[in-house]
Amino acid sequence: MNVPKAKKIEKLLEIHGDRRVDPYFWMNERENPEVLKYLEEENAYCDEIMKDTEDFQQLLFDEMKARYKEDDESLPYFFNEYWYLVRYEKGKEYPIFSRKFQTLENEEEILVDVNILAEGEKFFEVGSVAVSPDNKLISYSTDNLGRRIYTINFKNLETGEVFQDQIFNTTGKVVWANDNQHVFYIRKDESLRAFQVFRHQLGTQSEDDVLIFHEKDETFDVNVFKTKSLEYIFISSSSTISDEMRFIPAENVFADWTIIQPRIEDLEYSVEHYQDEFYIITNADDATNFKIVKTKVSQPEIENWVEVIPHRKETLLEGFEIFNDYLVLEERTEGLLHIKIIDNHSGNSHYLQFTDPTYTAYIGLNLEFNTQKLRFGYTSLTKPNSTSEYDMKEKTTKILKEQEVLGGKFFAENYVSERIWAPSRDGKNKIPISLVYHKNTPKSAEAPLLLYGYGSYGHTVDASFSNVRLSILDRGFIYAIAHIRGGEYLGREWYEGGKMLAKKNTFFDFIDAGKHLISENYTSEKHLYAMGGSAGGLLMGAVINYEPQLFNGIVAQVPFVDVVTTMLDETIPLTTGEFDEWGNPKIKKYYDYMKSYSPYDNVEAKNYPNMLITTGLHDSQVQYWEPAKWTAKLRELKTDSNILVFKTDMSAGHGGASGRFESLKEDALEYAFLLKLENKIDGK
Repeated sequence: MNVPKAKKIEKLLEIHGDRRVDPYFWMNERENPEVLKYLEEENAYCDEIMKDTEDFQQLLFDEMKARYKEDDESLPYFFNEYWYLVRYEKGKEYPIFSRKFQTLENEEEILVDVNILAEGEKFFEVGSVAVSPDNKLISYSTDNLGRRIYTINFKNLETGEVFQDQIFNTTGKVVWANDNQHVFYIRKDESLRAFQVFRHQLGTQSEDDVLIFHEKDETFDVNVFKTKSLEYIFISSSSTISDEMRFIPAENVFADWTIIQPRIEDLEYSVEHYQDEFYIITNADDATNFKIVKTKVSQPEIENWVEVIPHRKETLLEGFEIFNDYLVLEERTEGLLHIKIIDNHSGNSHYLQFTDPTYTAYIGLNLEFNTQKLRFGYTSLTKPNSTSEYDMKEKTTKILKEQEVLGGKFFAENYVSERIWAPSRDGKNKIPISLVYHKNTPKSAEAPLLLYGYGSYGHTVDASFSNVRLSILDRGFIYAIAHIRGGEYLGREWYEGGKMLAKKNTFFDFIDAGKHLISENYTSEKHLYAMGGSAGGLLMGAVINYEPQLFNGIVAQVPFVDVVTTMLDETIPLTTGEFDEWGNPKIKKYYDYMKSYSPYDNVEAKNYPNMLITTGLHDSQVQYWEPAKWTAKLRELKTDSNILVFKTDMSAGHGGASGRFESLKEDALEYAFLLKLENKIDGK
C-alpha cells in the first residue's frame, strides 16, 4: 500500500519580522473534502500497517473488557432524603442514573437512562445530572458530537414529562436556585470559552434568559457552583494566575452579587461556606503553596481574612473539607498526598496512614457537616481504587467499595511498585519516577519500558491503578510515570519551573528520566517507549525532536504540536486562556521561545522513532489538524523506515470514543502497537 502523501500549498506566516512557510496550513478546513480524504487515507494506511495485529487487538480488547464488572454500580451517597447511584447493566455501554427514597431497600427510581438517549448516536455523553432542591425536577446535559458543547434538558420526575425548555451551547453544568424555578448555567463563545452566566426560569424560552455575568477578559473562564451548605450560589472567574468570585444567597436569585475579592494578578483563591463564615484557600501574601483563611460572610474582603492554616514551604495545600467538629486537609509533601484530620475543638491533628511507596489518596464526596465520618479514596499502582469511611473520632477505617478486577488473574502481590529519583541536567533538582512491573519481570537492558508524562497546567499525574495497564505488565513491560516540571507533584514551584519561558524544563526532565532508567538498567534505548496525550502529546513531539534515538517508539494521543500557529489564533478554543501557561506569541520573546521548541516547527530531516499518533475529528481541545499536519511533515522529512501511523476517530472528540467499553479499542490499538515493536503479538 502506498504511504499517504499530503498535498502542499505554501502559506506564508509572518510576525515580528520572522517568516514561516506552512505547506499544510490548508488542513484546518474541516469541511474540505480533500482534508477528509487525507484523514481517511491515513486511517486506511494505519489499518494496513497494523493488520497483522487485528486478532491481537481483539484479544487485548476482550481481556481488558473481561476485567470489568459489566453490571457494576457506584457507591451510593445520601443527599436530601434520597440515595443516589450510577449503575451499568450487562451488555450496555452507558450509565443509568437513579435514586432510592430514604433507604436502599426501597424501589429504584430511574432519573436518566443514557442508553436510551444514545440510541442511534455515534457519540453520546451526558455532562451532568442535577436534581432540584424539592426533589421533583432534574436537569441533564448532553453532547452528541464530542466537542464538549452541551444541550441542557429538563424533566419532571413525578410525571416523566421532558420539558420543552432546551438550552444550547453550554458547558453542561446547571446550578438550581432554592426556589426550584430558576437555574444558572454557562454559555460558550465561538472559541468554546466559558464566558457568560445566564439565569433561566423553567417554562420560558432560552432566548428570554437573563445574562447575569459576562467575562470580557479572554484569558478568563467562568464557573458557577453552590456551596456545600446549599446557602450560596457562586460565580467564579478564573485565569491561570488569578481568581475573582461573587455570590448571592441561593434563596434569592434577584439579589445583588457580592464580590469576595476583586481580581488581582497572581492572586488565586477559592471559597467554601460554613455557618457565618467563608473558608478560603489562597496564595495571598506570597503563600506559594497556599494557605487557608476565613472571613465573615458580611465582610468578605481580603483585609478581613484571618489565617486558619498557615503557608508551608515544604507542603502544597491542595484542598480541604469542613465538618462541624473537624477540618480535613488534602496535602502534598515530597510528591505524596496526605490527608490530615484536625479536631476543631482541641486543635489536635493526625494523618491517615498509607504504606505504598507511591500512591494517590484524596478526600471523597462528603455532603454532611454534622458527622464524624469522612469518605476518602485511595489507589496505587498495584491496588485498585477504593472508597473508605474513616471515623475521625474513633480513628477506624472501613472499606465501603473496592474496584473489582475480574478474570481471576489479578493478584496485587504479583506486582511491584517503587519510586526512584533521576538527577536533572541542571544539577539542582531530582525528578521523581513512579514504576510498576510484574514481579517476574527482570530489570535489564532487554526489558521493555513505557514512560508516561504530561507536565503542564500544574496537573499532576499521580500513581493510580489501571485495569487496562495489566495487559502490558503481564507481557513483560515496566510502566513508569515521570513526575516532571510543569505539574505540581513537588509543589507550586515545580509547576512554575515548567511553564512560560521555562517550558523546556518539562521536556528535559522527561529525557533525563528516560536516560536515568537506562543507566539504572531498567531498560535500554532499543526497548524504551514514551506516551503522552494533549499537552503530553506536545511533550512527545518535543522530546523526539531533541533526542529521537532515545526511544524505540512513542504514542502521541491528541497531541498539541503546532504551538506557535495555535497560540497566534485567538479563535481556536483555549488559546487566549492559556497565555499565562505558554506565553503570548504576539510578544516577541514568547514567540521566539515557543518557536524554538514547537514540535511541528522543528521537524527535521533525520531519523525518528516508531510513532503512533491519534486524534478525534471533533476535538475541541486540540484541533485534529495539528497532528494531521505534524504527521504529513514527518512523512515528508524523516529519513528512517520506522513505522509512522496516524489514526483519526471520525466520530469523537478530545476524550476519545464514548461508551464504557468503546474506548478500550483505542487502548488495544496503542498496546498492540507497542507489543508489535517488541515482537510480542502472539497472544502470550
